[in-house]
Amino acid sequence: MAKKKLVAVTACPTGIAHTFMAAKKIQTWAEKQGYEVKVETQGSDGVKNRLSAQDIASADAVVLAVDVPIADEERFDGGSENYR
Repeated sequence: MAKKKLVAVTACPTGIAHTFMAAKKIQTWAEKQGYEVKVETQGSDGVKNRLSAQDIASADAVVLAVDVPIADEERFDGGSENYR
């Protein structure tokens, strides 16, 4: 059985602590649940670990843990049917 895949984006207004705390929590939780996981952070130092179109298309679930607009948000428009 193939491992389920989860991708996420985290971002907060200042892009310092909460962005990275949320990323760590998502990563830890997903790994404990047996998911393959990739988390993109959009912090004060820019976008790190950017999700590619392939990352998004192959994901079983996408988590947007954000409270600010994110860069390239249109990547997620319309759900996974746009990528498969």
